[in-house]
Amino acid sequence: MSQGVEKTTRERLAEIFLSNPGVEFTLRDLLSMLSLGERDAKRLLEDINHVAKTIRRATGGSAHLLMRPPVCRSCGYVFKDLETARIPSRCPRCKSERIAPPAFVLVREG
Repeated sequence: MSQGVEKTTRERLAEIFLSNPGVEFTLRDLLSMLSLGERDAKRLLEDINHVAKTIRRATGGSAHLLMRPPVCRSCGYVFKDLETARIPSRCPRCKSERIAPPAFVLVREG
């Protein structure tokens, strides 16, 4: 019989970020570390948005999860005005669907 309760994806995600401040993780890195498939990317992005709020609240604002925004691989357009982590379906400039996903890093103040 196993001991303890298995951690949720969000708990494991928070643990990854909190134990590796300053290390940038791509979406693919996180999917691999959490043993998830490419199909789970959208759900993982939702989890990342939730974990970002949780980390900020739990640390009293001294740690923030920052996102390197998605970039169009065809024309270089940077999706810098995104409110939440997501992968846009196509570029507003060139209409290409070749979008590099966002990357994430935990930054601590002080």
